[in-house]
Amino acid sequence: MTPHGSFPATRTAKMHSRSLFRSGLMALSAGLALALSGCISFGGGKGPDSLFTLTAETSVPAGSTASGTAAEALVVLDPETDRRLAVQRVAVAVDPSNVAYLKKAMWVERPTRLFRSLLAETIRAKGGRLVFEDNEGTASGRLRLAGRLLDLGYDGPTRTVVVRYDAVLEKPGGEVSTKRFEARINGVDPESREAAPALNRAANDVARQVADWIG
Repeated sequence: MTPHGSFPATRTAKMHSRSLFRSGLMALSAGLALALSGCISFGGGKGPDSLFTLTAETSVPAGSTASGTAAEALVVLDPETDRRLAVQRVAVAVDPSNVAYLKKAMWVERPTRLFRSLLAETIRAKGGRLVFEDNEGTASGRLRLAGRLLDLGYDGPTRTVVVRYDAVLEKPGGEVSTKRFEARINGVDPESREAAPALNRAANDVARQVADWIG
């Protein structure tokens, strides 16, 4: 017989186990909440003052069409770049061997992706060519535009915005053509309100040069 007012040992053990389980769940929940707080902002965090993007000055009008087979299309690939431009911060050349980043400013996404989209839209607007974009290099096409983005940023000592691109055009039969394109805008202060539009103008200048080269 169990004394009056006491619980059997098995029942006491089960209650103790349930208590430990509940404590474990509470600790796990608290840990998850703490981890998420470092990844998710609910409005209290401070982001960059400016988000830079590239917008085509010449674009395809609504309702325009282009047709053809996939094999006849031009495929525009993500350009390669170095780590200086492989981030969303806006690069500033301090001197030939030092790089910084523009304060309180970021690209809305990787500069190579933005530049690829700008190239594709500018080439589309030039004529009725069928143009695809591809970041993996898997799409088939008669022509493939690859290359390397050498500069898309600000030169501090000269107060100049610089966009420089080495284009590689792969043609049918294995023929390859290359050409370097560049645009510079001088007299730009290292501030978002001046640097952003200047970068967009220079990038559009290079995109038009490439479109004219491809024909």
